[in-house]
Amino acid sequence: MNAGKKLSLGIGVVLMSVLLAAGFAFAHFGVVKPSDDIITQEDNKTIQIEVKFIHPHEGHYMEMAKPKQFGVVVGGQKSDLLGSLKPAKGKWTDQQQEFTFWKADYTIKRPGDYTFYVEPAPYWEPAEDCFIIHYTKVCVDALGLEEGWDKPVGLKTEIVPLTRPYGLWAGNIFSGIVLVNGKPVPNCDVEVEYLNEAAEGGMLPTPSDPYVTQVVKTDKNGVFSYAMPKAGWWGFAALNEGAEKIKGPDGKPKSVEIGAVYWVKAAAIK
Repeated sequence: MNAGKKLSLGIGVVLMSVLLAAGFAFAHFGVVKPSDDIITQEDNKTIQIEVKFIHPHEGHYMEMAKPKQFGVVVGGQKSDLLGSLKPAKGKWTDQQQEFTFWKADYTIKRPGDYTFYVEPAPYWEPAEDCFIIHYTKVCVDALGLEEGWDKPVGLKTEIVPLTRPYGLWAGNIFSGIVLVNGKPVPNCDVEVEYLNEAAEGGMLPTPSDPYVTQVVKTDKNGVFSYAMPKAGWWGFAALNEGAEKIKGPDGKPKSVEIGAVYWVKAAAIK
């Protein structure tokens, strides 16, 4: 590597360190995104589901190992779908390297609300000196039976919707309750980001960094609310520190950020 390239690389590393220290680190989000969130009698009953770990607004993938759990709950019954996951590669326009994410096909067989969920393998984030585990959910309504969307799955941490999580317009308010070990979490940060893809409602420009990740807090009952201003997919990530630690690359115990993540789709009002 020549001196000019070494200098450029050094400046880049320093700049990234400054940005991280200043609080401009990109927000991580687990993603479980179906090809559609409402299935009617006329629709194809087989949907495609993508499982990713990304920076939604900036459009950056992170390398994702195969999840520990992937399944669906419908009619109060939980089904293991881990074996249906297949690896795939993806990148956004400014990423040179391709990153692994996961895909699965699922066929709707009866009416109901289908809550898909994932527990990923722990992700080591050196910039934060911790592991990240995002327990992520999304709900697909099928064939008109609107039952089950407001029931918990039983994950270590999760968001349980208080707003029906489908059939939403841009401008609607989404509310949920954050649970850790089945109990509400008061005064918890909930990060909110838009899935900034041209195919999903169009790109969302931001005037400055604080617009990228919105932040709301839960109240004393663990409840939060946010009005989605634009059509497309919106992610809600409630972040807490897990009770257990995991041994890091240096052999020392490291803290674990456990995130309860929920995705909803807002439609444009024509």
